[in-house]
Amino acid sequence: MRLFLKKNSKILGGVIAVAIVLIGGILFFQINTQNQNEKAQAEMFQAVYFFEQDSVEFAINGDGINKGFLSIVEDYPRTDAANLAHFYLGSIYLSQKKFQEAITHLENFSSDDYLVQSKAYALIGDANLELGNFDQAISNYTKAARTNENKYTSPKYLAKLAVAQEEAGKIADAIATYTEIEEKYYESFEYAAARKHKARLEALPLSNAGVYRIN
Repeated sequence: MRLFLKKNSKILGGVIAVAIVLIGGILFFQINTQNQNEKAQAEMFQAVYFFEQDSVEFAINGDGINKGFLSIVEDYPRTDAANLAHFYLGSIYLSQKKFQEAITHLENFSSDDYLVQSKAYALIGDANLELGNFDQAISNYTKAARTNENKYTSPKYLAKLAVAQEEAGKIADAIATYTEIEEKYYESFEYAAARKHKARLEALPLSNAGVYRIN
């Protein structure tokens, strides 16, 4: 063992040096990211206030003194604050009917909170539905409904899913989705509408099935 160490001391020394630099770099990155996140969260406070007051242009771009969500995203990438700013921006752009911009920001958002994450999936579904991207809408509404299934949000997102399926011409799938609401969520607000729309789809020729948007 001593002979091995003696013969390979330079190599081992180099490996140790690289490891020290690598560990130091990781620690620096983590500390720097934490500091950046704390700074970003403090600077985003006013943008959130603007959002809550429906001053959406100030929320997006700032007021000349305080940063808006776009600046938070650009100046503090990879922080929790920037991640949340993407959600706010996606929500705002969706309300402004800027659907592609909404999708871009919402797809850059992720959360461990299943209620928030399922809401983000549903908003992406809404934007895609408005753009006529039915397959993407179906995919995102499905994810919204299946993310930690529960009696509060799942029936709402299933109802949106059924609408997207009908618009895509997938009538049998829409009927199946309404049936799921009937059987699993009979205490939900969506139950009565699901029964009505299921009966409508089953009674009409597929070519005459109308589409009812769920807002």
